[in-house]
Amino acid sequence: MEPVDLQALHVQQEPNVESIAAWATSMFVVELPEHEVLKEDLLAHAYQVRASADCAIASQVAVSAKNNLFESRLNFLESDAQGVSELRSILEELVSAVAEQVNSGCLEEGQGLDATIVESWCHITENGGYHDAHSHPNCSWCGIYYLDAGDCELNSRSGVNRFYDPRNCANQYHDAGTQYLDATGVWDFVPKSGQVVVFPSYLTHSALPYFGEKDRVVIAFNCRVSQSKR
Repeated sequence: MEPVDLQALHVQQEPNVESIAAWATSMFVVELPEHEVLKEDLLAHAYQVRASADCAIASQVAVSAKNNLFESRLNFLESDAQGVSELRSILEELVSAVAEQVNSGCLEEGQGLDATIVESWCHITENGGYHDAHSHPNCSWCGIYYLDAGDCELNSRSGVNRFYDPRNCANQYHDAGTQYLDATGVWDFVPKSGQVVVFPSYLTHSALPYFGEKDRVVIAFNCRVSQSKR
């Protein structure tokens, strides 16, 4: 029998550690090529809706969570005003593509997904306006179209949309091993005119206080998705 090399037995091998990124949240941002063509008609419609409203929060949803902004009723994209139906079609096609991408592993050959906007509204936010943290029930995907980002700015967080970590109880205990959670607990998105951000409805978000001379004008929408044949 050959002698056993005891020293070799005690040599520790480096473990092969594999990183697994589980339960990621998919979000999407796109710049609408049609923005320059549509914006003036849509802005005119938004201000006309505000002028005809009898209160600041016409939707009557979460009135106390909003300050110094106008919110229309939840049928903004159902109007026959110039540019509205075109924008609705563009947004529904966008969310349909998003839903098909994230659900690609669940779809059978020849199967597609169609998104339908079930609620839509505009916000016209003035200096000092904000919208507290919230999420959108009774839909699967949501979006915000920045019709006029006004004077939004990242360094001061003026008018940015803040999205919050969806992992329940992620912050229940803090020590040196959870510092990465503090660094990733929120994600601030700086509005840019012409952009649309699309996100799952469970994602809590807010519009931080906006400070600017111009109005911050957005169109928000909620979608439900159904299966279809391609």
